[in-house]
Amino acid sequence: MSGDATRSLGRGSSPPGPVPDGVIRIYSMRFCPYSHRARLVLKAKGIRHEVININLKNKPEWYFTKHPFGQIPVLENSQGQLIYESVIACEYLDDLYPGRKLFPYDPYERARQKMLLELFCKIPHLSKECLVAMRSGRQCMDLKTALRQEFRNLEQVLEYQNITFFGGDRISMIDYLFWPWFERLDVYGLAE
Repeated sequence: MSGDATRSLGRGSSPPGPVPDGVIRIYSMRFCPYSHRARLVLKAKGIRHEVININLKNKPEWYFTKHPFGQIPVLENSQGQLIYESVIACEYLDDLYPGRKLFPYDPYERARQKMLLELFCKIPHLSKECLVAMRSGRQCMDLKTALRQEFRNLEQVLEYQNITFFGGDRISMIDYLFWPWFERLDVYGLAE
């Protein structure tokens, strides 16, 4: 029930039916790093879910009842409750579902991960600007330089704290929140 390769729904499509009990629906897009965050958490926690991909260039009219600006990801449960904004959606999934918690219980460790998220916050904007520039044939060396520096800053955190993962000795929420951008480094010409 968790296939990510479903077709994308666009303008003129009918809305999906109700969310079945015991399932979370995620409105997503296969290549969106923000949606990727939530899909990683769904899989890491073993949460039964269904993926509805949205055509972002040709959004279905009904989708604006799920998110006022038509953005993704959006989680929907069987009670019709909607959760959006990727970090909030991931935290919601971690709080609601049993199993190993991805955000730490310890207040200091939780705050440390949120401080890292603040350090990371320039990367999504820079990566989008770089991608837009590359697609339009513009030079983006200054953007790539800035993006490289932001990734170096994060790498220094790992080195300074002598940890394997950003969350410590094992993968945690912060790693899932960062991963989609690391996975796309070659798209931005930064894989070296």
